[in-house]
Amino acid sequence: MASVTYDHVTKRFGDVVAVNDLDIQIEDKEFLVLVGPSGCGKTTALRLLAGLEEITEGTISIADRIVNDVPPKDRDIAMVFQSYALYPHMSVFDNMAFGLKLRKTPKDEIKRRVQEAAEILGIESLLDRKPRQLSGGQRQRVAVGRAIVREPKVFLFDEPLSNLDAKLRVQTRAEISKLHARLATTFIYVTHDQVEAMTMASRIAVIENGLLQQLDTPQNLYDLPANVFVAGFIGSPAMNFFNAKVERSNGKLYINEGTFQVPIPENRVNIYGPFEGKKVIFGIRPENVHDPAFAPPSIQSAPVEVKVDVTELMGNEIFVYLVTGNTSFVGRVDPRTKFTMGDKVQVVFNMDNMHLFRIDDNQEAIR
Repeated sequence: MASVTYDHVTKRFGDVVAVNDLDIQIEDKEFLVLVGPSGCGKTTALRLLAGLEEITEGTISIADRIVNDVPPKDRDIAMVFQSYALYPHMSVFDNMAFGLKLRKTPKDEIKRRVQEAAEILGIESLLDRKPRQLSGGQRQRVAVGRAIVREPKVFLFDEPLSNLDAKLRVQTRAEISKLHARLATTFIYVTHDQVEAMTMASRIAVIENGLLQQLDTPQNLYDLPANVFVAGFIGSPAMNFFNAKVERSNGKLYINEGTFQVPIPENRVNIYGPFEGKKVIFGIRPENVHDPAFAPPSIQSAPVEVKVDVTELMGNEIFVYLVTGNTSFVGRVDPRTKFTMGDKVQVVFNMDNMHLFRIDDNQEAIR
């Protein structure tokens, strides 16, 4: 088992900085997810750890051993790619055993490891089949099994669920989470899907343009995003943002967006008071936008007049796309809501869960 450390790691491809001063300590047996939009540098960070790319600056350590100059085969890691990369002419058993055979592992040991991995993954009955006889989910399990038999210190996953359909993605991510608990080793997982990140990770590293934006638990990323990027990336649908101003009226502090004005909760006045008269970004998540008829009774609600643009019935909830002034935003409301396209209605914001961000280059949260 092993911890992993990125110590001020930078990777440049010519003039392009793919990874910029990445500094992360990953604990032994942790499940860390690197998440961000396509092209943000997360896969490059994984490939640097695997030894598939050379580091421009900084060091990477596995179990306190700096591995910058260690060949990939000697780093004691195993990697699962988006592509299954199975040999079509080999059986499942031979695909899983291939790496061990190259290392001249004894036959009895190979058989033991393959059988054990197959049992963990529930593919014992597939060992004699060829890849063409398998479904996408089964092929992915074989690819994971090929990594398991290595018994590495660290598992690396590079968007392993991208080729699966929606149902299989849900099923397989649950299997990977159970696998992590069973193997009790370090998992580092790359995805652009924030739902995968939130459901699987013990901690998440959010990356944008090669820069680490925030490293925290899934719940803290959701509740306490460090900046507008993290707030907008974590959560689905994304957080709503409004350009606004902090103002005082009749002794109370308000957020004034221009077309609506909502009161700041008393327990936030000391935090946001110093921003009186200043422009800010006001954030509210769709799940904190309610139909007044079905709003939870215990929240500090603030009414806002809006126009209904589109409604999407999801079964257990309705996504309503709303317009106020020139700003569009989304609410996730009770399925009993009767809003229809074109209606002028009132919604309420749950101000207990509001967010404010600075208007500057970093757009950091105000706390």
